[in-house]
Amino acid sequence: MDPVVTRFAPSPTGRLHLGHAYSAIRAHDHARARGGRFLLRIEDIDGTRSRPEHVATILADLAWLGLTWDGDVVHQSQRLDLYAAALDRLRAMGLLYPCFCTRAEIAGAMAAPHGATPVYPGTCRSIEAPDLAHPHCWRLDMTAAVARAGALEWSDAGRPVPADPLAQGDVVLARKDAPASYHLAVTVDDAAQGVTDVVRGVDLFEATHVHRLLQALLDLPVPRWHHHALLAGADGERLAKRHGAPALAALRERGEDGRELAERLRTGDFPKAVAVPTFTS
Repeated sequence: MDPVVTRFAPSPTGRLHLGHAYSAIRAHDHARARGGRFLLRIEDIDGTRSRPEHVATILADLAWLGLTWDGDVVHQSQRLDLYAAALDRLRAMGLLYPCFCTRAEIAGAMAAPHGATPVYPGTCRSIEAPDLAHPHCWRLDMTAAVARAGALEWSDAGRPVPADPLAQGDVVLARKDAPASYHLAVTVDDAAQGVTDVVRGVDLFEATHVHRLLQALLDLPVPRWHHHALLAGADGERLAKRHGAPALAALRERGEDGRELAERLRTGDFPKAVAVPTFTS
């Protein structure tokens, strides 16, 4: 078996919180327990929100938790040529189309039942001779992409999961304000860095349907996934910035012991976890 390689890939758009710490620890320990490598990647492709000061804080937080990484820290902003090449390849396959819809137009056209994820209705898919001088993103023609790739599955926590990318609709692969979307960048980067095991929160489980499809289309290696439970506070809400989760930097600055906190997260002492999804085979 090839050496295990995992990664932690935060976005420097704010401070890390306990949920980030839990995910980083899970990825770090998965690699270390198997004699593998743990990589750190900074997903700073969002030039309007990413901040250098947050990168410095991320490095300090991880060191405070007692986590170490292998090799140099990789920055997505330095890898734009890789994303452009992947987009060119998909475009040559006839699988991309420009989308000129504004967020307001999409919101009005994408009504969905309460709790359901709305799917882009393909408004721009059939535009003939689109004027690329106007602001646009690039979407994946999901129906055509799935027909080309055929039936797919992935391994999650050792169990097979049938891929269902059609349910995600025509996802964006290059944004109007960024050269690549999360879906494209993370798929290309994991392959380029030799990541064998993706350890991340269950909130990204649905995105894996898209990532598995992109791997098939771009002839990329397929890692093993390990989606873990999310941490939740006493109110049952998942720990996230928008829910007021405490920042690691704030805990560090008031003198708390980061290594002790990491051990508490490893043992499940604090806080409770949100259940992971049920897999079907």
